Amino acid sequence: MLPSVMPMTDNEQVTNTAVTNTEETSTEVTSAKMSSAELASEQTLDASAVFIGLVNPKTPVNVGGIMRASGCYGVDGVFYTGRRYELAARSGAVQYHVDTKDAGERIPLTGVTSLLASIPADTKLICVDLVVGATPLPDFVHPAKAFYVFGPEDGTIGQEIIDKADAVVYVPTVGCMNLAASVNVLLYDRLAKSHREAASLTSSLVTSLSGDALIRQSRDNNNRTRVKVPRAPRKPRHVKSSTVEPSCSDNAIVITAA
Repeated sequence: MLPSVMPMTDNEQVTNTAVTNTEETSTEVTSAKMSSAELASEQTLDASAVFIGLVNPKTPVNVGGIMRASGCYGVDGVFYTGRRYELAARSGAVQYHVDTKDAGERIPLTGVTSLLASIPADTKLICVDLVVGATPLPDFVHPAKAFYVFGPEDGTIGQEIIDKADAVVYVPTVGCMNLAASVNVLLYDRLAKSHREAASLTSSLVTSLSGDALIRQSRDNNNRTRVKVPRAPRKPRHVKSSTVEPSCSDNAIVITAA
């Protein structure tokens, strides 16, 4: 028997899909529901903090991709509502494992009943979705502490959350990207802009590693390619001349009038 669906808040509707195989596998969800008080007590008040909120995500592929992106871009925690992800993860699709860097082992992935109640103190709520009136991402200035909320794969963010947001932004594309791709673009935009302002989100890593050292640590083990340094042009060989042509002044004939 499938577990019962918990009542949702934030105007988030849950659409559970039937699961024929409920046998737990290596993709079993281990994150437990936590109260808002417990979450608030565990949040640190650093100068910069990044959190991701997912409204009723649907597939383990997207959640796994988001966890991998969170590891790459220094996210502090990921929260989600709904039961669809949990049920799908228990169905045993091991071949769709996306978080190959196992970022989920060090970044908490927490199921909650309300994203609004999970926002840490002194943190801005930023909704990211194709919402009329939203700010294009290239023009957006990211706050130091942000809680980015993304809508589900087959829906949008509830109006109640939109109304509470400090800002609503969208990624200007032709059509819509999938959920994990949207999170990747948002996090990269934040990182790129922070570098231009000399305020890296991953300061602890960048201060110790940069350039080629950072690339070597981040790349896959089977990646050994490099950019070839162009060689300086060879100097032309010196050719000795066998004869020297006299200059015009040497052979000039001067004719004077009588």
